[in-house]
Amino acid sequence: MSKFAVILPAAGKSSRFSLQKRKKTFVDLKGRAVWLRAAEHFANRDDVIQTIVVLSPDDLEFFKEKFSPNLAFMNVELATGGAERADSVRNALARVRPEADFVAVHDAARPLLVQEWIDRVFRAAEQSGAAILATPVTSTLKRARPDGTIEETVSREKLWAAQTPQVFRRQLLLDAYAKQGNLNPTDEAQLVEQLGHPVTLVDGSPMNFKITTHDDFRLAEAALDALPKPKTLRALHPFADEEPRMV
Repeated sequence: MSKFAVILPAAGKSSRFSLQKRKKTFVDLKGRAVWLRAAEHFANRDDVIQTIVVLSPDDLEFFKEKFSPNLAFMNVELATGGAERADSVRNALARVRPEADFVAVHDAARPLLVQEWIDRVFRAAEQSGAAILATPVTSTLKRARPDGTIEETVSREKLWAAQTPQVFRRQLLLDAYAKQGNLNPTDEAQLVEQLGHPVTLVDGSPMNFKITTHDDFRLAEAALDALPKPKTLRALHPFADEEPRMV
């Protein structure tokens, strides 16, 4: 069985989020903090050997005091973030154990996950070395002029919206960061693309969205109870209809 390390960046400023005077990843989402809901999907997996949460230096003491029982119970490690997302992931990557075959990077502000989606992207990464969850773009896209008017309609053909987890063979991600150069990537796949290594797109779900604004948080509260439930064995009447398949 392959071994995975998981990095959860949570060092952002949350400049577009205002609720309870806290950063979005620390806010309580129906009983548990957003970051905790994101992390717990990985902490209980047999193939995950290490979980690292990356924090701003200003948040470290608060985080340790507020969440120390969770950190101990889930065996979560902490790393200090940098000025940009790539800096934060790089700092955590340096702490990944050598025995980890793969590294998964997942936004701490994406709490709406199910194990099936993680399984998909983990297995795809094992096959190709690099894989991300993503969804095909379905909305009509417009390119804007500086004055806010439409310049043109952009074809959505072959366009996908990237999500996380993004999963890579450990050495591949190390190589990608070593050759970052002047690129300031918005996700890890962009660095791997720069190497010329193919990255597999794995069907995700629109429910796996990132909380950026207060409206996103309200949507997450509503969507939490609608997440697909794990398949369990149950007694069925021989003529009962099967439950609809959730994706």
